[in-house]
Amino acid sequence: MNAGFDRIGIGRLAGTGERLARAVTIASVSFARGLLWLLAAIIVGCGIGMLLPLAKGNSAQPVRSEVAAVETAPSGDATAASRPSEAQIPTMAELGRIRISSQTWRRGGLGSKALVTLTLRNDNDYAVKDVEIVCAFARRDGSHLTDRSRVLTDPVGMKSRKTFARIPVGFVNVNADQAKCSLVAARRT
Repeated sequence: MNAGFDRIGIGRLAGTGERLARAVTIASVSFARGLLWLLAAIIVGCGIGMLLPLAKGNSAQPVRSEVAAVETAPSGDATAASRPSEAQIPTMAELGRIRISSQTWRRGGLGSKALVTLTLRNDNDYAVKDVEIVCAFARRDGSHLTDRSRVLTDPVGMKSRKTFARIPVGFVNVNADQAKCSLVAARRT
């Protein structure tokens, strides 16, 4: 068909138009593929971002306990109205007669959560509740990784023991190999 236009000199224009149309088609297809790859990369990035949330407890720095150690006021000028009642103060005497008699830990939640099983022994003449424990996690070589705390709300009867099985204490580092839990505070019931 170009043969007829070659005689009058328009054949070059017809060939140029076809080449231009092909180039535009190739460019639009390439641009569309690029946009699809960009969209796929954005979706994958958002998916990874949702799987790795920024949590407060995932840092290597130790977490401060939210229960402050309470010291008893010296008996002297302090009035009874300004002191909290004895049932609200976790004293060292209460903690001195409460101890952890056995403890183990394992991983749960796809290996990212620590599940602690421990037995509390209460040798006091009264029941206690709201026992706060802090578990320190370390590497195999003994270097400290992180601390996690948990309040056990179940009461432990007087002169008895109670086992808490698989208590989740929080997320731990994948390098954690050892755990040591200790008591921080307790309240009378």
